[in-house]
Amino acid sequence: MCAPAPADPAPADPAPVGVPAEGAVPAVPAPRRTDHAVFDRMAERAVRPAGPARRLLARAVDSAVLGAVAVAVAQPLVPAVTAHVEAKVEAARGSGHTVTVWLLDGTTTGYLGVVLGAVLFFGVFCEVLPTARWGRTLGKKLCGIRVLSVATRRPPSFGAALRRWLVYALLGLPGSLWCLFDRPRRQGWHDKAAGTYVAR
Repeated sequence: MCAPAPADPAPADPAPVGVPAEGAVPAVPAPRRTDHAVFDRMAERAVRPAGPARRLLARAVDSAVLGAVAVAVAQPLVPAVTAHVEAKVEAARGSGHTVTVWLLDGTTTGYLGVVLGAVLFFGVFCEVLPTARWGRTLGKKLCGIRVLSVATRRPPSFGAALRRWLVYALLGLPGSLWCLFDRPRRQGWHDKAAGTYVAR
């Protein structure tokens, strides 16, 4: 009579799925870019900074508009200012003494304030409001560029647009020329102050 064959040994329990075997080094998953980072890079490429030539041409157009407004407001005041200064000169000559005639006094300063007030008003209307609403003034629209917020890549808020214009009005061309050296967004000092940049 033959002896029964020995039974096969029971197989070892397999390791739970997802659990490394004893002594094995767990694999570290490679870091992946988040979708947010990918979209940020795509957005950066889509709104590249505008070149200085376009910006200069747009600024020339906008400055011409404000200059025309200043001339239109100041022109009716010129005869009154001229008559006032001539009267002061004639009074100085008639005194028989050496007298310093100041061109700026209470009257001429008042006229100057009227002109500056008109430029400020039209600057807000023609520059700040369009920048906050569409990111574009007339000059920037003609040149195909726009002002965007660095944080949102959308037109800046009214406060940022106002700050940007006031800093530009204070610093003028030297502040704008900083965009020639700034990287990567070619920001002028007025852009730095407002957290904006000019994009194509």
